[in-house]
Amino acid sequence: MLETSARLLRLLSLLQTHGGLATFDRHGAAGGRRSWSGADLAERLGVTPRTVRRDIDRLRELGYPVHSVPGTAGGYQLGAGADLPPLLLDDDEAVAVAVGLRTAPGGVQGIEESTVRALAKLEQVLPDRLRRRISALNAYTVPMLSPAGQPAIDPSILSELAHACRDRERVRFAYRDHQGGVSRRTTEPYRLVCSRARWYLVAWDVDRADWRTFRADRITPKPPHGPRFAHREPPADDLADYVSRGVSIAAYAQRATVLLRVSAERAAEEVSPSAGVLEAVDEHSCLLHTGAHTFDVLALHIVLMGFDFEVREPPELREHITRIRDRLDRALR
Repeated sequence: MLETSARLLRLLSLLQTHGGLATFDRHGAAGGRRSWSGADLAERLGVTPRTVRRDIDRLRELGYPVHSVPGTAGGYQLGAGADLPPLLLDDDEAVAVAVGLRTAPGGVQGIEESTVRALAKLEQVLPDRLRRRISALNAYTVPMLSPAGQPAIDPSILSELAHACRDRERVRFAYRDHQGGVSRRTTEPYRLVCSRARWYLVAWDVDRADWRTFRADRITPKPPHGPRFAHREPPADDLADYVSRGVSIAAYAQRATVLLRVSAERAAEEVSPSAGVLEAVDEHSCLLHTGAHTFDVLALHIVLMGFDFEVREPPELREHITRIRDRLDRALR
């Protein structure tokens, strides 16, 4: 009986780690789920296919929704049930989940409390060897919290937007810009992009007939939503880069390209995706594409990074920095 119970747990773990994993296309859309064949399960468990079928029936009797997938590429697949089943994790998976909970992105109302509760539940059931590893991680890790006053988004709004992306359903909302003005938008939502403590919605703006990027915390949905819309090719293959360029360059009146005398990896430690886009040149230099509302702010942003640099464009920025240099020189004299 003990051997049978251990085998059932092993079978459930296999179904969770293989059949439960969805595949994704290049745009991040979930595709079909993979399934275990009876022969593969039998080989992994060291039993006959008949024993596998009996064990599958026992899991079903216990309430686990194990589906049979017909066809030559078919097999067994763990589906979603009414209740959350026990989650079986190996050592590395358990540590990975703990790290993910510890470093979960901010910007969502209530997420800190939820992650603390989830981490406490996980640590409660861990064996001592893993609890010590994760305790050391917690004791010697200091999370960088969101700045005071950083706007947080209601998780229900994120969920509403994500469902609309999945169902290809038009969304209407009131949008508040950085100056406080409010406009009504009708969009065809495509994807949500998270950048540290900020969430963005990439969507086709119906009235403006163009792609737009919206700060999710500035969105107030105005149901009802709909109708459904046809698939539209996204504005870029790399949506993270697309959003980064939009919020760090295209959104500003003054833009610049600067050669930094430092590697792209080192520069990335100081330049967040929302502050600029880095492009490696060689192991000792990289290009920074960035923007700001004024040349004063732009010059200050570049200088305070602490790297030697060369302004490639625009020439107006070079002239502006020259005037600042002369002013500082007079002040020092």
